[in-house]
Amino acid sequence: MLQAIHPRRLLIGLTGGIGSGKSTVATLLEARGASLVDTDVIAHALTGPSGAAIAAIRAAFGDSVIAADGRMDRAAMRTRVFADDSERKRLESILHPMIREESERQVRAATGFYTILVVPLLVESGRWRDRVDRLLVIDCPPAVQIERVMTRNGLSREAVEAILAAQASREQRLACADDVIDNSGPEADLMPQIDAIATIYGRLARAMRPN
Repeated sequence: MLQAIHPRRLLIGLTGGIGSGKSTVATLLEARGASLVDTDVIAHALTGPSGAAIAAIRAAFGDSVIAADGRMDRAAMRTRVFADDSERKRLESILHPMIREESERQVRAATGFYTILVVPLLVESGRWRDRVDRLLVIDCPPAVQIERVMTRNGLSREAVEAILAAQASREQRLACADDVIDNSGPEADLMPQIDAIATIYGRLARAMRPN
């Protein structure tokens, strides 16, 4: 549990592979009373124009991965980190401590009945699992993920498959899950699942509150 960060408040780790619909589910839970802390949003802020990580990224990788507006060139960086695992680890050594610090700050400041912490690589990193009370996995078949990401991001099938290969498998995520939401179909199919899980988390959150 992440009691040192946010004592007596339920903290849910939400994860899933690329294209699984993590943001959609997180937003729907936020609308039902949860606070939302998204490490992907934090990472984008850190690597945006004048972001706190830009100076360190420039020093480590050079100007070739910095766009004209001062943000990290995500396409250029993606090419580098997928071609060389040592480059990926170097980037992670810069970003992960900053992401962790900011996410902990946001969790402490959260005012919702409980908090959803969105971590795309929660299972892969291994460092987040003992920081949350429950792990919610957003699940869908890899074929659905590939089609969604190709449509959303304009990436080739090969590029998306390379990203999936670098992530935990569907089976690995499900083996770690306390709770699972099936997002393989249309958004309308999510609503009964969202309502059910929000009810469960609300009950757990009440039980954790001091009398």
